[in-house]
Amino acid sequence: MNTIIEVIKGDITTIAVDAIVNAANNSLLGGGGVDGAIHRAGGADILNECREIRAKQGGCKTGDAVITTAGHLPAEKVIHTVGPVYMGGRNNEADLLASCYRNSMQLAKDYQLHSVAFPNISTGVYSYPKQEAAIVAVKSVKEFVAQHPDDFDKIVFVCFDEESLFIYRQLLH
Repeated sequence: MNTIIEVIKGDITTIAVDAIVNAANNSLLGGGGVDGAIHRAGGADILNECREIRAKQGGCKTGDAVITTAGHLPAEKVIHTVGPVYMGGRNNEADLLASCYRNSMQLAKDYQLHSVAFPNISTGVYSYPKQEAAIVAVKSVKEFVAQHPDDFDKIVFVCFDEESLFIYRQLLH
């Protein structure tokens, strides 16, 4: 099977895939940017499951991922991952960001979710440079798909702005 990896500009909350990935914060209780948009569009079910996860494990560590229902979203599940805050690249940020993508893909594989949409993790308020983050994202996803070629039909990078769209198009073509 050949996994299709594509990039689009759009709103991740409107993408009909098996799982969308949320650029969450450690609390899992919603926030700004993608996280807030997913919680608002998906409804209370997502927040309630996030609260249950918090009660069991105390949130989500940077680089890790957890999974919940997608509530009112067109996706089946939401994979919440916590990207690193960028501090100049000297604090293991690239490895932590790569872990976000790998752990999200592993959860999708574990739950037999064959199509996954990713936002541009850590490039908003966490200030990760868009070009560097995109390189990590594309490399991490391509490596995971190469190791698990029969598990995914489609991976979509969903860009919110033209700059990110341009960067991802350059990396994927």
